[in-house]
Amino acid sequence: MLNIRSMINTGPIGESSFTLDTSGVAGVFGGDEAVSAMATVHVYENRRWLGWYNTPGSYQIAKRYGLLAKSRFFDGFFPGVHTDPATLFELDGWKGPKFRAAHSGTIIDETSHLAALFMKESESLEGKVIEGRKTQSVGVTVAELKHVPAPQMYPKRINAYSPVFASIPISVSVGACAACAVFGDWFSFSLILLGILTSGISCLVIGSGKFTFTHPDPAKGSPPGDGILTGKDIVLLKGEEGAVNSITRGRFSLQFASEPYYRNIGWCSVLLTIQFVAQLLLVPQGSLFGQIMFVASLGVSWAYNSWLSSLDKEKIQRDILLNNVLGKPRLTKYILGTRTSMVVFVLLVLQSEEPAKILEELLPNDTKVWRTWKSTVLKRLLDKEKIQFGVADWDIDGFSHQEKALLETLYGDAQSAYDGFVQYCASQ
Repeated sequence: MLNIRSMINTGPIGESSFTLDTSGVAGVFGGDEAVSAMATVHVYENRRWLGWYNTPGSYQIAKRYGLLAKSRFFDGFFPGVHTDPATLFELDGWKGPKFRAAHSGTIIDETSHLAALFMKESESLEGKVIEGRKTQSVGVTVAELKHVPAPQMYPKRINAYSPVFASIPISVSVGACAACAVFGDWFSFSLILLGILTSGISCLVIGSGKFTFTHPDPAKGSPPGDGILTGKDIVLLKGEEGAVNSITRGRFSLQFASEPYYRNIGWCSVLLTIQFVAQLLLVPQGSLFGQIMFVASLGVSWAYNSWLSSLDKEKIQRDILLNNVLGKPRLTKYILGTRTSMVVFVLLVLQSEEPAKILEELLPNDTKVWRTWKSTVLKRLLDKEKIQFGVADWDIDGFSHQEKALLETLYGDAQSAYDGFVQYCASQ
């Protein structure tokens, strides 16, 4: 009986004089993984309720999200440039590709973060190859936008995140805390418990932001919003103005009850800083067993944070945009062999009333051959004629043999684009 009491008082390795270097532990664990894991709290359903574990990297989290708090007091704790929550949580901030409307003539040189996401999605698609000459292939994705989102909505978040995974670091942290209490190591017990509570409260407070989508409400009578996003690939947006500007001018944001000062996030960041300092200074006061329990809880939590960090947050945002905001639009990608055939295909799909402006922007070439080719193609587009050519179209007096050969080649590209357009129409 005496031996059992002695073991409870001293712990299983309580006689050891060995002490862990907790300053080294603080340096190895934490940091980027903890910050990245916290950034998932708004895109996964129920993630904010599952932060009750002794997470490493508390100081890095405090430095990162303490920048939201606006007051002289918090500025002293967390100096730096204030930014909005959406940018801080990487829900905004990307520069999107140039957009040109086919009917209204609107040009947006730099579109929104969501347009950049949409372009990434189009680049990831497999395309249907259009037969014809090949120099440098260009992908053209046609997006049929049938759903017009409300001017402000709260998209459903991804539900693929399993609470089962979160139960692992929670169970280990609680178990380590209980083991320290059983063996009477109250320093380690208190610090692990502090880590559990601080992490859980921080997830609740930082995750309390309401995930929001907004876009401009178009004026009544606006023409269709059809247009072109130009980047590495080409994306054709087809739909009402409200559907198209959801991509070109829409944005994700976070709405907090404490804005614009975000004092609750500031106090959470202070609490995280206190946790970091307390653990750094007081863990060496515990027994070796308690220190091992503390490091074990950090190690499992670090592994869990690393798993969360490895999830593709860009893909998660793309899924939310496509499925929960835009209503699963139909995306069809075509691969055209030359830039010339790509431009003709774009003009055929958009059916713009002023195709010359789009043609000149996408193909600024200005020689005798190109001017002749453009004139012929534009006439057939405006007259709604088939894009088909014969010898008479390129066997023109005053053109050299090389110029006639180039003109024949360019007409062949245009005809290939028309064949692709026929395929597109057949799939509708």
